[in-house]
Amino acid sequence: MIVAVAGGKGGVGKSTTALNLARELDAVVVDADLTTADLPPGTGPDLHDVLAGRVDPTAAIETIGPVTILPCGRTLAGARAAARELENLDAILERIERKWGTVVVDCPAGLARDVGIELRSADLTILVTTPTKSALVDAFRTASLTDALQTPIAALVLNKADPDAHSEIADRISRTLGVEVTIIATQQAVADAQARWLPVRDHAADAQAVDAYHSVADRLERTADRLSDRATTV
Repeated sequence: MIVAVAGGKGGVGKSTTALNLARELDAVVVDADLTTADLPPGTGPDLHDVLAGRVDPTAAIETIGPVTILPCGRTLAGARAAARELENLDAILERIERKWGTVVVDCPAGLARDVGIELRSADLTILVTTPTKSALVDAFRTASLTDALQTPIAALVLNKADPDAHSEIADRISRTLGVEVTIIATQQAVADAQARWLPVRDHAADAQAVDAYHSVADRLERTADRLSDRATTV
């Protein structure tokens, strides 16, 4: 299973969601934001090197803390060189999937060409947004793109939200997109964990976000099983 974590607008918590879902699913998380990587940097080859053909993708994967990661480079020259080979991302993700089983892809912000390639490469999408108008507009634009690319949305994470104040927004999103919405409350434990590049489970196991991320991971697995059963019976 390859899962794209997307949302359109920057700063809504896609990288945090991707890191935590990878932890809950025991998956490899791929930092596919070529120019503004937000997941932990590695100590060896990275996605820039993989896309440029200098190293096999499985050789660039590292265990950083409790999570297995294909990190991304931080140089502009590396990003430019990698962008020219982005069409190879499908094959790279499939190779990782064959070895590790589940891959979580942290997508870049915006609706540029690379986001379409990443969404096209995935089996399912997790949308991430905050309750702000601009973030919601971008999330719905991303939802339209996933529909065009036939990459189903498994769930939506409404991040940095208040469960009481934003429950009505969550309900409207759920009805409009036909997906379950999980609210991740604004909490210091999430920010502190991300600052340390740790999943929340490994920083503050009793935080509300731990159960929330686990429920999203469980929904992903159930959606994947349902789609697999449907494909088998067709």
